[in-house]
Amino acid sequence: MAGYVRDEITDDELDRQKELYVPFTEAVRALVDATIRTEVDDDEVRAVQAEVEALTERLRRRQLAGAYGVRFSSNGRGRPWGNPVVGIRNPAAPPVLVERDPAGKAWASFHLGAAFEGPPGLVHGGVSAMVLDQLLGEATGAGGKPGMTGTLTLRYRRGTPLGDLRAEAWIERSEGIKTWARGHLMDADGVTVEAEGLFILPRWARERTEPENPRYFE
Repeated sequence: MAGYVRDEITDDELDRQKELYVPFTEAVRALVDATIRTEVDDDEVRAVQAEVEALTERLRRRQLAGAYGVRFSSNGRGRPWGNPVVGIRNPAAPPVLVERDPAGKAWASFHLGAAFEGPPGLVHGGVSAMVLDQLLGEATGAGGKPGMTGTLTLRYRRGTPLGDLRAEAWIERSEGIKTWARGHLMDADGVTVEAEGLFILPRWARERTEPENPRYFE
């Protein structure tokens, strides 16, 4: 399947890359937040713009031809590092570190700041949907029932404030190639958004044996 790239990097090399890119991406993420909230004068904005453009040019000297895709090694450790929710090389992604249980559960605690605002002071509804779509998919994968989103239904119970949040998801039931999952997003006062989704194992993956299937969400 195009976009899924098998390589043979060692665990040591994978850990080295994580140590390199996690703080780098966090620094760029901080730049995004600072860009939204800065009140420096016009000349300073123009000066910083020139520096950012120069840095971008340096990074473009050597880069991938297209998107990052999902890379995985023979031991099955997947690297969806361009993912817009959990990609550790994607500064546009919220800093969501997902934990999983083989029983078919997934959860994450994280902080959403100014870059994810919709209505004033609240998380954009599309961001809530994106995070919950990811968490439901993480739960199905953790439970050995991976799939692509077939349907996703959301109920917005109230506005989700920017700040510290938690998302939880779990498998509800599974029938053959179809798995149903549920989950929610919550703040300190309780649930703000509920989600349920149907996940379907795509045709190209159905003939793969389990040892060949990468754990895409590690």
